Amino acid sequence: MFFLRSWYVRKILKQYGSKLDLRDRWRLLDAGSGFGQYDRFILKQFSNVEVKSVDVKTDYLNDSRQYFIDEVQAGRICFEEMDLLDLDFDRDFSFAICIDVLEHIEEDEQVMENVYRALRPGGYFLMHSPSIYSEEDAGGDETFVDEHARIGYSKKDIQQKLEGTGLQPVEVAYTYGSKGHLAWELLVKHPMLWMNKIKLWALPIMAIYYIFTLPVGLILMKLDMRDDNEKGTGVYALAQKRKE
Repeated sequence: MFFLRSWYVRKILKQYGSKLDLRDRWRLLDAGSGFGQYDRFILKQFSNVEVKSVDVKTDYLNDSRQYFIDEVQAGRICFEEMDLLDLDFDRDFSFAICIDVLEHIEEDEQVMENVYRALRPGGYFLMHSPSIYSEEDAGGDETFVDEHARIGYSKKDIQQKLEGTGLQPVEVAYTYGSKGHLAWELLVKHPMLWMNKIKLWALPIMAIYYIFTLPVGLILMKLDMRDDNEKGTGVYALAQKRKE
């Protein structure tokens, strides 16, 4: 709820995934699944989807297998340890997502090429990443970007890279514009910094703090999604593999 990127990702998944879900069965690749935070939404939203979630972190995958144990046993989702540079699928998926992952990988275009091969003709690829303006969110605190291979992407950057792999951009837009940026500072950045400084003592303070700031932050995020942001500290792109 606190992360605006999730709002954008869910909106696009609903819009385009609903068309695919009219089929008997379709497959989605979660490339860099992390804690599986989008997989729960996908499985609830779509009745005919089968999810393949891959990540390089063994502990994340083990936790996810336990959390999704019923869905794993039902064959609706599986988790596999895999580097995205080693993806070796061939037209297996109708949709692929890669959310806040590519900024961590130096060879990002190789990942896009691998995803391209993994998609069926007409399949969709949705990514989200920090943008070239994301240093503004860090505010000089390198802990927010110290694991990144790059600051982020501009709309032009990501569009050119997608086109270079054969994927055709459908939507490319900035997220976390002025309103979303303020919401992120109110709901995420400052509370995280306070928690790092005062630890558990911050919990009762945070409870009172969110009574006042949560409604404001949610309104700001809703407004951000309605804006055509000229710039923002996040960027998403939806691309499609050409139909044969």
